[in-house]
Amino acid sequence: MTIQGWILIAAFVGILMALTKPVGMWLFALYEGRRTPLHAVLGSIENGIYKLSGIDPAEEQSWRRYAVHMLLFNFAGLLFTYAVLRLQGLLPLNGAGYAGIGPDGAFNAAISFTTNTNWQWYSGEAAMSNLSQMLGLTLHNFLSAATGISLAFAFFRGFARREANSIGNFWADMTRITLYLLLPISIVYGVYLIASGVPQTLAASVDVTTLEGAKQVLALGPVASQEAIKMLGTNGGGFFNANSAHPFENPTAFTNLVQMLSIFVIGFGLTWCFGKAVGNTRQGWAILSAMTFLFLLGVAVTYWQEAAGNPVLHSLGVAGGNMEGKEVRFGIAASALFAVVTTAASCGAVNAMHDSFTALGGMIPLFNIQLGEVVIGGVGAGIYGFLLFAILAVFVAGLMVGRTPEYVGKKIEGREVKLAVLAIAILPLCILGLTAVSAMLPAGLAGPLNKGPHGFSEILYAYTSATGNNGSAFAGLTAGTPFYNGLLGIAMWLGRFFVIVPMLAIAGSLAAKKDTPESAGSFPTTGGLWVGLLVCIVLIVGGLTFLPSLALGPVADHLAMIRGQLF
Repeated sequence: MTIQGWILIAAFVGILMALTKPVGMWLFALYEGRRTPLHAVLGSIENGIYKLSGIDPAEEQSWRRYAVHMLLFNFAGLLFTYAVLRLQGLLPLNGAGYAGIGPDGAFNAAISFTTNTNWQWYSGEAAMSNLSQMLGLTLHNFLSAATGISLAFAFFRGFARREANSIGNFWADMTRITLYLLLPISIVYGVYLIASGVPQTLAASVDVTTLEGAKQVLALGPVASQEAIKMLGTNGGGFFNANSAHPFENPTAFTNLVQMLSIFVIGFGLTWCFGKAVGNTRQGWAILSAMTFLFLLGVAVTYWQEAAGNPVLHSLGVAGGNMEGKEVRFGIAASALFAVVTTAASCGAVNAMHDSFTALGGMIPLFNIQLGEVVIGGVGAGIYGFLLFAILAVFVAGLMVGRTPEYVGKKIEGREVKLAVLAIAILPLCILGLTAVSAMLPAGLAGPLNKGPHGFSEILYAYTSATGNNGSAFAGLTAGTPFYNGLLGIAMWLGRFFVIVPMLAIAGSLAAKKDTPESAGSFPTTGGLWVGLLVCIVLIVGGLTFLPSLALGPVADHLAMIRGQLF
């Protein structure tokens, strides 16, 4: 580890802390439906969308209507993307002449981008036309991100409202978030990326002459526009197979820093927005403190392990840290930081191969997702996932002080706790259940490149990434088969929507409750004790569930490495 590496990490966190309140204030304005400076330019477009679609933005929806409209919208988007991918060979902007995607592959990719997972079984530059990348994939990068933030707003209203039977309007939330947040930032971000050297063209490829005089064909396309929203919306799907390790997606060390910041910035802002929504910004800062502690803990372990390197290589006289699978342009510190950021934030973009990390260095990205991706988390999904853990934490606190648990002025009763447990339980059920199936069946065992603990980690990471809607891959697993495309697609759908529906039910239940003023017997939910309890609940409930599987995979891999055995 170097001082430069720690300076990078400190600067990264410092910049995000400085941006938290300004971004949170903008999000809060959208949460309330207030006018912003961009309304002067985009207000007529917003009103036009409402008129054309017959939407009354002032009409409030119960949690059931909000959930049904959200589900129908996402299912329609899934069908649309499936059709685009299947018909790719007949559609325009297909300069490379790619055929349509097969049924299982199109099924997997359509679910992947609808659920904000962006798991990719294919190489983008070798399978997708420009139209498919823009219309089928980039479109969902906006819509799935806007869906996540809309759901977070709905959950905030559940805590903030008193004796109400509604939690907002899904269509109004989606429209405002897309128009006044995601679209304008993505345009500015995209222009910056173009200026930094990221391609933005409808040309499929360009022929170049190498320094040796050979001819080479370089894939091109509308990369910058997809890159901007894939990071900002914590989507992560790469235009190229190498993702953010590719110089056309991530040309410089500075673009690498900007990409990491853009992955986290909305998640940071949403914590402040939550505090403002419930009338106490200290609540938001307490949540952010717990998230940041868990994040920094993960960064420290990953950076330490990658900087320490592989003892087997050291015994052969190869000194230094672990540079296998990493870009020389970024080095160990920036690669370790990026890996923890992308898996803490449900993004899935990568600038290094997680499969090539040391055993414990690769375990942290895996563990981040298994925690429920609540360490900042995906846009919207992170904060509402963390609030589910907060409900469990305040329930435990209520048991300790012998009172009915309360959180931000609402009594937390049996219904809310049961629904929170139901939402949290879907991750281990899918991850561990499907991993066990794939580790026993021949079709599943045909996928891993490696044998032993490392091969098991490849399978475990795939289902963890899919169910957690992350999308990053451990690499090494041949996942583009009907078996894996089908099961991973199901895992993505369950991991997204079987968490959302119980969460919205909690929002509806809380919105209908009366205010419960704080008293001398109330457990404080803004101080260091509360932050510590939150961290412990996330680690115990979210982490210990997966301890046996981690022991079979990364931990066993690490112990074998110490003994000089590699898989």
